[in-house]
Amino acid sequence: MSQVGFEILICFLAGAGAGLGTGFAGLSAATVITPMLVVFLGVPAYQAIGIALASDVLASAASARTYAKNGCVDIRNGIAMMIGVLSMTVVGSWLSSYVESSTLGGFSIFMTWVLGVRFLFFPILAPKDTMRKRSGAQQICDGLAGGALVGLICGFFGAGGGMMMLMVLTMLLGYELKTAVGTSVFVMTFSALTGAISHFALGDAPNLRLLVLCMIFTLVWAQGAAKVAARSSPIALNRWTGMILTSLGTLLLVVNVI
Repeated sequence: MSQVGFEILICFLAGAGAGLGTGFAGLSAATVITPMLVVFLGVPAYQAIGIALASDVLASAASARTYAKNGCVDIRNGIAMMIGVLSMTVVGSWLSSYVESSTLGGFSIFMTWVLGVRFLFFPILAPKDTMRKRSGAQQICDGLAGGALVGLICGFFGAGGGMMMLMVLTMLLGYELKTAVGTSVFVMTFSALTGAISHFALGDAPNLRLLVLCMIFTLVWAQGAAKVAARSSPIALNRWTGMILTSLGTLLLVVNVI
């Protein structure tokens, strides 16, 4: 296989994994694309993260649009979360400088696996209007606090934004899974855009072929997954999300052990 053909294959696989993770579970594309580009194509980590973030923008926007059509995006609370996320990421990054990187990575992988098992065996079947029963002011305060916690965690661990956001939305704020995923990808659209612009502005220009391929494949798979997820029953979506997170957590655990 030629070098170009191999690059297309890796980008296709990375885009498929990232797109499915984004569409079904609201995961960041960086979780899949970054390690695949680094390991298989030798792309510098900083550039790989930038490509992954750029792929996240269109994939998350398309997924959020699909979920919004089905009434599964809490825009007002999502904006409040986004403010909290962006404001606390810097603080988390500063705190992480005092902790061993192996400890941070291990905890992130462990939480991915735990969250997957949680959705598989303890599905979230809360009614869709759980959050809407609270006052508008309380929803905004909850969103700001939840977003601040997500930003702190993401800055601290350096990755796992979508997974951590999903954990906060479902476990702490009481969202049902579809609205949690829809709100998560809505927030990630803007946080990924900010991250991608800063990466490309501060670093070298990315490999345009890899950038375009990853963006296209991730977008296609994410849009397809979001359409299936938005029409799935709550129990089916819990199982799909659980399988994706558990498989990803197990794979990352095996790779780190090896």
